[in-house]
Amino acid sequence: QVQLVESGGGLVQAGGSLRLSCAASGRTFSTYGMGWFRQAPGKEREFVAAIRWSGGSTYITDSVKGRFTISRDNARNTVYLQMNSLKPEDTAVYYCAALTRDDLRYPKYDYWGQGTQVTVAS
Repeated sequence: QVQLVESGGGLVQAGGSLRLSCAASGRTFSTYGMGWFRQAPGKEREFVAAIRWSGGSTYITDSVKGRFTISRDNARNTVYLQMNSLKPEDTAVYYCAALTRDDLRYPKYDYWGQGTQVTVAS
């Protein structure tokens, strides 16, 4: 129903920057917005940031606040994650996901991309 493709990952030195992209296709009109998640080796997946297709609200987790920003291009059904001042602990596979339940208490993400690897060298 909705297909998501991430890109922009790679190897970067600590303190560097990367911009991840997530291109959505299919029935994107059935979604409320997009979110970014990440999963490091041996750790559980964690929420990073989210943005709605409509309005200006964005959400970002405390661990990356001030360093990461999320943005969108509705015409291209694309969301971005700008990552600055990267740290080794940011190393993870980053996934984008489509928000299908717009509820602060119980958000639901039903569609996920394949992920893109981000490696930050110390």
